Amino acid sequence: MSPAGDDPAIVIIGSGFAGLCMAIALKRAGYHDFVVLEKNGDLGGTWRDNTYPGCACDVPSHMYSFSFELNPGWSRMFAPQQEIWEYMRHCARTYGITAHIRFGCPVESMEWDAAIGRWRVATAAGETYTARAVVSGMGALHVPWFPEIPGAGQFGGAAFHSAQWDQSCVLAGQRVAVIGTGASAIQFIPEIARQAAQVYVFQRTPPWIHPRPDFEIPPAVRAAFAAAPPVMRTFRCGIYWLLEIRAAGFAVHPGLMAPLQRIAERHITRQIGDPALRAKVTPDYTIGCKRILQSSDYYPALTRPNVELVTGPIDRITRSGLVCTDASEYDVGVIVYGTGFKTVEALGELNVAGRDGVKLQDAWRDGIEAYHGVTVPGFPNFFLLLGPNTGLAHNSVIFMMESQVQHVMSCLRLLARHNGQTIEVSPSAQRRFNDQIQRRLGRAVWSQGGCTSWYLDADGVNRALWPGFSFEYWARTRRARRADYLIR
Repeated sequence: MSPAGDDPAIVIIGSGFAGLCMAIALKRAGYHDFVVLEKNGDLGGTWRDNTYPGCACDVPSHMYSFSFELNPGWSRMFAPQQEIWEYMRHCARTYGITAHIRFGCPVESMEWDAAIGRWRVATAAGETYTARAVVSGMGALHVPWFPEIPGAGQFGGAAFHSAQWDQSCVLAGQRVAVIGTGASAIQFIPEIARQAAQVYVFQRTPPWIHPRPDFEIPPAVRAAFAAAPPVMRTFRCGIYWLLEIRAAGFAVHPGLMAPLQRIAERHITRQIGDPALRAKVTPDYTIGCKRILQSSDYYPALTRPNVELVTGPIDRITRSGLVCTDASEYDVGVIVYGTGFKTVEALGELNVAGRDGVKLQDAWRDGIEAYHGVTVPGFPNFFLLLGPNTGLAHNSVIFMMESQVQHVMSCLRLLARHNGQTIEVSPSAQRRFNDQIQRRLGRAVWSQGGCTSWYLDADGVNRALWPGFSFEYWARTRRARRADYLIR
């Protein structure tokens, strides 16, 4: 039984951006019979957990926010972590979501009970919620990924992932090893380089990096946005289309990425004078094949006398540091893993049993896929937010998230209109959809750019990204097509 003794009609998993977006959509539609199950003691997801130095968004603030709750008070063009987290809490308060959240409720399993036509959602605390529908808003950036390096467990100093930053660890005067040069690493490396005695940056594959046009938004502009919301919305629309135009190179033809690559090459030339260091940080794959990063202080940090970029493969970790395959040794007191997250794998770890007891992992034995990334055959009244092939490489994922929530709401309205008990996508609709997007993905830069990335699964299939323009996804998901769904 649920602790309240009265089971909700809808259970939402997670209180990050996705879970909040779903909860707010229900409230705005006048629907209040739902709970949000959050494993931690506060809401916020990624923006609660990541507290590393320099943590900030790499999408412009006015685009990385809900379209229905614009924020005129963003202090910078690229908002820092604390400000984004506060915005999320503001949204929860404004729309009355906090009362629906059950904190400290990690979900252990979700099982469809055909006899009663309900989902049984069990938590680690021993509570069970019986709900008509489940919406997973867990996202993909919550399970840190650690590389398998021999000897990692015997290191004698402090070692932690950037998503689990050890705030008690004092870096001043320390010798620090940073493993990884991804989106988080290029934000915190310049910060810790100002404190540490020595920083060794271990790079496996260099990223393409664009300048980050960050600046403080003047108080007068913020006041104008607050006084004239249409002006702020126009500003947001301008950002959207500036970002959206980049999709041509990603989705239409890799050759169209050339202008973006020239920007990145000029960025290297302008910020690094040493030819040897330039060669180390210049990728050998087409830009966009991996995530394009943004920073204006990462390259200068690498040129500091107390920072060394190491490109040799790591052989092992010892009690006192790291040893590379060329036998070079690096004695350090702290290791920071900037190695990203399990993204595609995180979805596959969901403990969900659908119709006839079929596990989600079994349904995905040939690869993770879902219709529009939201629904899966054999899993009635079960919806994914930020599911497979809904990520973006060029625009704000919040836009995609709102589109997915709109699709879930459309499914629920379709169910009510037909007086149905359950709704699930038909196998044929999902097959057509995924065959189509995989054909497109096979021609895109992520498959043709000459690299491997976290976008691809173990078989080299892109299970992470949407292969087109975001407005195309919005148009396709705006209304659930009755012909694509089975209503019982």
